[in-house]
Amino acid sequence: MPPPADIVKVAIEWPGAYPKLMEIDQKKPLSAIIKEVCDGWSLPNHEYYALQHADSSNFYITEKNRNEIKNGTILRLTKSPAQNAQQLHERIQSSSMDAKLEALKDLASLSRDVTFAQEFINLDGISLLTQMVESGTERYQKLQKIMKPCFGDMLSFTLTAFVELMDHGIVSWDTFSVAFIKKIASFVNKSAIDISILQRSLAILESMVLNSHDLYQKVAQEITIGQLIPHLQGSDQEIQTYTIAVINALFLKAPDDRRQEMANILAQKQLRSIILTHVIRAQRAINNEMAHQLYVLQVLTFNLLEDRMMTKMDPQDQAQRDIIFELRRIAFDAESEPNNSSGSMEKRKSMYTRDYKKLGFINHVNPAMDFTQTPPGMLALDNMLYFAKHHQDAYIRIVLENSSREDKHECPFGRSSIELTKMLCEILKVGELPSETCNDFHPMFFTHDRSFEEFFCICIQLLNKTWKEMRATSEDFNKVMQVVKEQVMRALTTKPSSLDQFKSKLQNLSYTEILKIRQSERMNQEDFQSRPILELKEKIQPEILELIKQQRLNRLVEGTCFRKLNARRRQDKFWYCRLSPNHKVLHYGDLEESPQGEVPHDSLQDKLPVADIKAVVTGKDCPHMKEKGALKQNKEVLELAFSILYDSNCQLNFIAPDKHETCNESNILQMEYYRHLCESIRR
Repeated sequence: MPPPADIVKVAIEWPGAYPKLMEIDQKKPLSAIIKEVCDGWSLPNHEYYALQHADSSNFYITEKNRNEIKNGTILRLTKSPAQNAQQLHERIQSSSMDAKLEALKDLASLSRDVTFAQEFINLDGISLLTQMVESGTERYQKLQKIMKPCFGDMLSFTLTAFVELMDHGIVSWDTFSVAFIKKIASFVNKSAIDISILQRSLAILESMVLNSHDLYQKVAQEITIGQLIPHLQGSDQEIQTYTIAVINALFLKAPDDRRQEMANILAQKQLRSIILTHVIRAQRAINNEMAHQLYVLQVLTFNLLEDRMMTKMDPQDQAQRDIIFELRRIAFDAESEPNNSSGSMEKRKSMYTRDYKKLGFINHVNPAMDFTQTPPGMLALDNMLYFAKHHQDAYIRIVLENSSREDKHECPFGRSSIELTKMLCEILKVGELPSETCNDFHPMFFTHDRSFEEFFCICIQLLNKTWKEMRATSEDFNKVMQVVKEQVMRALTTKPSSLDQFKSKLQNLSYTEILKIRQSERMNQEDFQSRPILELKEKIQPEILELIKQQRLNRLVEGTCFRKLNARRRQDKFWYCRLSPNHKVLHYGDLEESPQGEVPHDSLQDKLPVADIKAVVTGKDCPHMKEKGALKQNKEVLELAFSILYDSNCQLNFIAPDKHETCNESNILQMEYYRHLCESIRR
């Protein structure tokens, strides 16, 4: 007869004693269970003790999480969170350097647990740590030369504990003093500082900026781009990642009127070329978190275009009208204006109208009206002027060869430029906030200071070429734009390393090649819809479905590593989930680092019987998407979120890898694997 559902069999450890095998009744109060354990070892004052997981997490068992205990779990009897917090609070104030160092090391480890963190924070522990950072370091300035390693470790553990405690979201970031901010900033500004101290200091500054408007202003006063740049020129990718994260945070939280100013400073400090040289083209692979930060920087940079993209042209603004005059002058090299008489005025208007028609504007009389639609607004005119000035030969060639045609096959440069600018903004999602999980950065956009304008210049020439290849007329305008979008999207998916390589990719994607690709895809679809294929499909469908199920099961048995995302989106914490070979149990647990290959079952301490699964939910129905926080606001994250619900109010929460990640398609489908598998097994 199977044991009752409320009874779990566990092993409990106590230092210096043999482990106890014990049955825990989940209906009994946790305090009563702890008393029973203490009585077994003749330990008085059971209220001073607690149970915690014996794995690397060391998380305390509480009334809230006790349902996570499964059969076979190994627990440890230890001091209660309150006792541990009180003792560590005293030990970190010890006059003995060795005792203080050991206490801070323990604190850094225990602070990951929210139960302990709450107790330590209740003792005003955060204030104690900030005081130690502000003034405590000064006390040991004289000792640094003779005990520098000890000092560095002590400060590193102090900052680590601070970061872990703050990540729980219990204490507001608005409570910290200017002195503390200055001290943290001083660690970042030093030319020679311990790597671990620098890493944690950068993480603290990033969190301050992201979580408090007041702290953003204070941090911005203490940290300059010039002081951050040297950290990008080193060889430590983790430090480079944290540095770009701080820059992104400052960029993201800057007031609208300050962002362009900050972008100008980044350009002056040659941030783009430094990132290109020391990060993108460095002789090492770019990890996921670095790819995400580069993606965020790319998005924030392109979002500077939003203001121009959403600005309508004022037909009465002479400065704006002068830009159109300049486009005409460059294209046709107009002679000196005729005399300002009534006859010459009419002649001039007629000439302008003729030239504006040749330039491909819809409104020949007043082309300013073409730029009153947003998007793309004035951004389209900016792109046209850039093309005319920086690629003058190509501009003149396109305009003249189309204006001289009389067979209705001319490509309207003005209209094309406006629609192309709008299309490119849609492709690059100009104006949208960065995704929390996306890593989709394009190296080629880091190779030029005016990358969007150069992107446009390449694409407008592609559009003209495709127009000619299609022998299009004005009625085919939308068809041409669809082909050009497909050409651009297919070229971008190859992640060209430079704009020249992007241009080369487009050369291989002529209209003829696009037709071949479309024809091939259409033939594949038609083949599968033919009568013999449909009959064969119906006959072998049961076998195919079973094969698919087995493939999904095999994929789940291999398991997948998921990243944990916190308030700062740090991805240095991982957890792994895999199905047992008999398909009865999901094994999962935390990892210190991303694994190379499969993770053995015996190293994953937590288990979930598949039979206990009540439901599998996705998107906004997931419990972790209903919590307060930035993640739930992001549509893309909602699409990647899924949860396995079991027991009462218990769940495993997942965020699948980036759906646009093409290098590993199995990751993209992981959410579907879990959903289909769990539902099929339950049935």
